[in-house]
Amino acid sequence: MRVFRLIIQISLCVAAIVLPLESGFAKGSAAKQTDPLLKERLQLFLRMESLYGIPWNYLAAIDQYERTMKIRKKQANTQESNARLTAVDIPQERWSGVMNPDPEDTNPASIQFFDGLGMDGDGDGIADRNNDLDALTTLIHYLSAYGFSADDWQIGVWSYYQRDRSVKTIRQFAQVYDKYQHLQLDERHFPIPARYDYSYRSTWGDARGWGGRRIHEGTDIFASYGTPVLSTAYGVIEVIGWNRYGGWRIGMRDMGNVYHYFAHLSSFKKGLKPGDIVEPGQLLGYVGSSGYGKPGTAGKFPPHLHYGMYRETGGADWAFDPYPYLKRWERQRKR
Repeated sequence: MRVFRLIIQISLCVAAIVLPLESGFAKGSAAKQTDPLLKERLQLFLRMESLYGIPWNYLAAIDQYERTMKIRKKQANTQESNARLTAVDIPQERWSGVMNPDPEDTNPASIQFFDGLGMDGDGDGIADRNNDLDALTTLIHYLSAYGFSADDWQIGVWSYYQRDRSVKTIRQFAQVYDKYQHLQLDERHFPIPARYDYSYRSTWGDARGWGGRRIHEGTDIFASYGTPVLSTAYGVIEVIGWNRYGGWRIGMRDMGNVYHYFAHLSSFKKGLKPGDIVEPGQLLGYVGSSGYGKPGTAGKFPPHLHYGMYRETGGADWAFDPYPYLKRWERQRKR
C-alpha cells in the first residue's frame, strides 16, 4: 500500500505536466466523438491509463456499469451529480472505513488507519469520494492488488462487486470499448430494414395463454418470412438458440445495460454466436414463426418478430415497453 501511495505522489508530479496536455493516445479515439462531455471523460480515462497502467477501457466499463445502475435511482444532489465527470461511486462506509467514527471522513491518514479505501488522487490533501480523480485513484488502487491482466482484473472486479453478473456485464462493456476505441456508442436502429414491409402496434401487457397465464412483454412486428432482423444497438450477444416460448431467439445486451430480445426467428445469421460484438443495423437473423413447443416448432402464429427490452437494476431483469422506443427509432430513420 505504501508503495502504491508513493507511486501516486510521483504520478501527481508527472500529472502536473501531462494532464494539461491533450493525450496523444486520445486523438484518434476522441475524433470519432462529437459529445464534448464524452471527449473529456475519455481524456480522463486515457490519462489515468498513462499514469497508472490500467487500460482505459477497464475504467470506462466500470464507469458505464455504475452509470447504468443509477438510471432509476433519484440523485440526492442533482447539482453535485451534474458536476461529476464519472459515475464511479464508492460507498461511504467502504470509503472511510467501517469502524471509522466519522463516516464523512476526508482525511487520507485517518481513512487509512480505519482500513478505508478512500485516497487523495489529485494531491490536495483531501480524500473526497465525490472527486473524480480521488474516486478513480481509489478504484485503481483496489484493482491493482489483483493485477491488470484480463483474468486478474476480472477477479478484482468480482472482489469489489461480489456478483458474477456485474463482472460479466463490465467485461462485455470493456470488450466493446476496446473494439471501437471511443465512448459514443448510444446509436440506435429500428430492427427491420426500411425497404421491407412490416406493421406493428402497442401490444405491451396483452394477455398470453400458451404456457400459462402471462402478459406480453414486448412488441410484435409483423413481416414476411425471411425478413432481415437487425441489431438495435451496440452490444454483445449473450444468448442464441431455442426457447420454448420465443422459438429461435437472440439476446443482446447493449451499452446501456439493456437486454434486447429478438424472438420467433426462422434462422440466425451464419456464424453468429454468444460473445460476438454487434452494432446498430447489423444483421442478426430472419423473421419466422418459431416457438410455443419443442425445438423446431413453427407455424402456430403468423410470422413476426417479437421484440422485448429488459433492464437490470441489481436483481432480475425487468421488462419495459419497447413500443415508444421503436417509434422513436423509426422516426429517426425517416429523418
